[in-house]
Amino acid sequence: MSKKIIVTGATGLIGRKVCASLIRRGDNVIVFSRSPSKSESLITDAAGYVEWDPENSADNSEWIEHLNHADAVIHLAGVKVIGRPWTEYYKQRIIDSRVATTQALVRAISLIKNKPRKFISASAVGYYDNSIDKEYDEYSQKGNDFLAYVTDRWEEGARSVTKYGLLEARIRMGIVLDKNEGALPKFLLPFKLFAGGPLAKGTQWFPWVHIDDAAALFIYAVDKPGVTGVLNASAPDFVSMNQFAKTLGKVLNRPSIFRVPGFILKLAFGEAADVLLKGSKIIPKRTLELGFKFRFGDLENALRDILIK
Repeated sequence: MSKKIIVTGATGLIGRKVCASLIRRGDNVIVFSRSPSKSESLITDAAGYVEWDPENSADNSEWIEHLNHADAVIHLAGVKVIGRPWTEYYKQRIIDSRVATTQALVRAISLIKNKPRKFISASAVGYYDNSIDKEYDEYSQKGNDFLAYVTDRWEEGARSVTKYGLLEARIRMGIVLDKNEGALPKFLLPFKLFAGGPLAKGTQWFPWVHIDDAAALFIYAVDKPGVTGVLNASAPDFVSMNQFAKTLGKVLNRPSIFRVPGFILKLAFGEAADVLLKGSKIIPKRTLELGFKFRFGDLENALRDILIK
């Protein structure tokens, strides 16, 4: 039986993949977007395109209409973390685009008589501390930096839907690997010019996930009633930045010897560079316990699927 599923952040990297998979299998996908016309051109055959204006729409009748009788809400909205320096203004945008939008959705859900069954929110492995020596799984405590603060508040909002009877899941994303968007394309050009290599010392962990597995985990959470709480979307093949660069060079048949000094990234992106200069060994312990199987659990196979096929 087809499901009615609301998706925010649908035009983003993961959102487009999630929507395409849901529509292909016959679900009725309602896209909440700041630009419904743009969404319609990027995501064809959705059942509806609704204006996403969380600052003003918590009691919007159109929101209420579409959220009513929905089977699930997949909440992916949020501005990009990597790619722009973290000025105080942009830090606030990072917070508001996640925390305020989640709060607006929950307020809207509170007004609905026939509430969705499940609320699935994106989060990030930035929740955890950075360490070379320690391992972190879904049972670990949060870190103390800016991203840990953001993800903690983000998840707090998502958890609040349970007081209205919804099941909820929070999916902490690793670095999503995709050929055209995200972190991977930034690595490709230097390698294609025979000038590729790791960032900084290269000993930092690089928690990654194939785009297909990232999208599949959200759909898995929709379909399985028992899949609730925190899940790490990070492949069980734990690699350092050195190992990642070496494997990428192998797949591209290019050397991986030209190290990028950390200070260059700091000059370009400021504090935001820490996302790539620091890292954690992230274990998807609970994700695996709940029965999810990664199609791409091996980095070399994942990169060959993305770049060679």
